[in-house]
Amino acid sequence: MRILLVEDEPDLGAALKRALTQAAYVVDWVQEGWEATRYLDAFLDGPGDLGSIPYTVMVLDWLLPGRSGLELCHYLRSCQSTLPVLMLTAKDRIEDRVQGLDAGADDYLIKPFGMAELLARVRALQRRSPQLQLPQLQVGSWSLDYGSRHLQIQGASGMVQVLDLTPKEFQLLEYFMRHPQQVVTRDQVLSQLWEVGAEPSSNVVAAQMRLLRRKLGHYGYDRALETVYGLGYRLRLAPDGP
Repeated sequence: MRILLVEDEPDLGAALKRALTQAAYVVDWVQEGWEATRYLDAFLDGPGDLGSIPYTVMVLDWLLPGRSGLELCHYLRSCQSTLPVLMLTAKDRIEDRVQGLDAGADDYLIKPFGMAELLARVRALQRRSPQLQLPQLQVGSWSLDYGSRHLQIQGASGMVQVLDLTPKEFQLLEYFMRHPQQVVTRDQVLSQLWEVGAEPSSNVVAAQMRLLRRKLGHYGYDRALETVYGLGYRLRLAPDGP
């Protein structure tokens, strides 16, 4: 799942991105209002100069250089987008909260706040999205749990195996489980699972795939993720079985 983080305070922005990344989100962090507009346009219209970006939540500071968070909210809603928005601000008057909510924010978090509360509010916003309401992603005998960040595999005997996943492993499996039996290219994986502007090494996708296969191999499922030479990768996991 991908988050657009718009926060101009460098220390707070870095801390928010770190916390969200550790929680297995892909985070695009921008620090200026008009730059955020470019990212929103890629989400709303795509593909543009940034491609097409599938955000699930926007975490938005109110006071920004260039274009305020309030103006960004108005813009987003004027485009008929239902993207959930969590507004961050030091403004704590009732009138300010009302103004932020009336502009289109779905929730309002007053600075300073704890990271645990922010993550809980992001999860709550995701539950309001029709495509993100399920606590688990199920494909065949595989179940990806959004609460525990684990993969659960039910074997033929009925025994359930539980695999601990790193944030990037979780993101990879989620993407492949949303596209079972489809060939996914390296560029698609990069655009979906790494932030815009990142410059990972040329073999980062292959390296991550090797690590994930190795982990699945401990449980006998290393062949579930196959390389389609010259094209990309495919999850060979039928909807009705392994």
